[in-house]
Amino acid sequence: MERIENQPTLTLNNGVTMPALGLGVFQSPPEETAAAVEAALRTGYRHIDTAAAYGNEREVGEGLRRSGVDRSEVFLETKVWVSDFGYDQTLHAWDKAAGKLGVDSLDLLILHQPAPDRFERTIAAYQALEKLLADGKVRAIGVSNFMPHHLERLLKETEVVPAVNQIELHPYFTQPEVRRADAEHGILDQAWSPIGGITFYPGWGEDRRSVMEDPTLLAIASQHGKSAAQVMLRWHLQQGRSAIPKSTNPSRIRENFDVFDFSLSSEELVRIDALDLGVRNGPDPDVARPERFDMPIPEA
Repeated sequence: MERIENQPTLTLNNGVTMPALGLGVFQSPPEETAAAVEAALRTGYRHIDTAAAYGNEREVGEGLRRSGVDRSEVFLETKVWVSDFGYDQTLHAWDKAAGKLGVDSLDLLILHQPAPDRFERTIAAYQALEKLLADGKVRAIGVSNFMPHHLERLLKETEVVPAVNQIELHPYFTQPEVRRADAEHGILDQAWSPIGGITFYPGWGEDRRSVMEDPTLLAIASQHGKSAAQVMLRWHLQQGRSAIPKSTNPSRIRENFDVFDFSLSSEELVRIDALDLGVRNGPDPDVARPERFDMPIPEA
C-alpha cells in the first residue's frame, strides 16, 4: 500500500489507485444519504460506494457537490443492477448512473450480481463494461458477489480481468475460497458489510449472532482503546482489502475513519481469522431471485 492524505490506497490490476477505505450507502435512505456523503468527505474519506439498486445515486452526487471536495479527488464507485444486464442495456445503465451522480466519468463500475439464471446477459453486461472502459467512461470495472465458478466462466468469455470483486466479508464469514480465486487472477477483494452489519440487520434472518458483540473482538478492541468496528476495519486494511463500511451517523462515520493510528499484531489477526463460521448472512449468489432481479431502475 502507498499512502495519500494519511490513508492507505490500493493499486488495482490496471494501475488505477483507490483509497482502501470508503463509505458505503447500502440501505441509506435517500433523504439521509447526501448528508452522510458530505460528512464523510469532510472527515477525509475519498471513496464512495453506491449502486443503482440502492436508489440513492442522485443524493451521493448531491453530497459530493455540497462537500466542496473536487470531483477529481473522490473515487466514485457504483453498480449495474440485474434488470439492466445485457450489452445495450448496460451501456444505457452507465448513462443513468452518470446522470444521477452528476458526473461525466466513473472510477469503478461493477456488476451487482452474477445472476446465474441469466448468465448470458451477465456476460453481455460485462462486455459492455469493457466497452465503457475502452472509451474512457470508467477507469476500472469489476463484479460483485461472484463465486469462483462465476469468475471462471466470465474470464473464459471476456477480455478484461475484473479489477474488484465486492463480496460479503467480515470475521464471521471470510470466504477463503473466493479470496484465493480472486488472488490467483489479481482481483482485489472489497468487503461489503465489513463490520458485520449483515449479521444484525433486522429482517435478515433469525438467531443471528452480532459480530459487533464478539468477545474476541471486544477484547482486542479494549487492548487498543478502539471499538470492535475499528478493529474489524483495521483487520481488512492490514490484509490488503478494500472496506466500505456503511453509516449515516456522523460520529460513526468519523469513528470508522479513525483506524490509521494503530496496528493489529499477527497474533491478533490470526485470532480474528479464526472467528469464521462459514455461514453466509446475505443472499446466496447462486440462488435466482427473479422478482428482485427484474426490479426496474428509473431513468432519473
